[in-house]
Amino acid sequence: MKITPRIVFVLVFLVCAVLIGAALYLQEQEALEPCPMCILQRYAFVLVGAVSLVAAIHGPRGGWALRVYGGLATLFSLAGAGVAARHTWIQVFPPQTESCGTDLEFLVNTFPISQALPKIFAGTGSCSKVDWTMLGLSLPNWALLWFLAFTVATVWVAFVRRAG
Repeated sequence: MKITPRIVFVLVFLVCAVLIGAALYLQEQEALEPCPMCILQRYAFVLVGAVSLVAAIHGPRGGWALRVYGGLATLFSLAGAGVAARHTWIQVFPPQTESCGTDLEFLVNTFPISQALPKIFAGTGSCSKVDWTMLGLSLPNWALLWFLAFTVATVWVAFVRRAG
């Protein structure tokens, strides 16, 4: 079976959809409340999935359209990977002062974005707490792995793969 850009984008979209579904399940059924960094990672998954869905529907085989879709998906994947890496760091090296933190909506609505972003990335007690693991990896660890996989896939399909 030949791996086409459309197949890659469909797979990326489906994995993003499953990951968002799993996050919502953990939140609603297992009562795991997301911290601000978790919410940012969800937004990144939604953006990667949305770009991938549009790319899959459009189905470019090459040219600038494929590079734009791949570039956007890569950009959103790298942004998500950055948030997940910082979140992982905070879990490994928790802040000295524990706090329950504030939610993302409060930070964004109360502070200008230039003040809200540093507060989000500073992390809180809720960001440093590991509530769930699978195979020894926490949710931000898994998110980081998926974002890196999406980055590799979208760079390969848009910039490395030979058209044919």
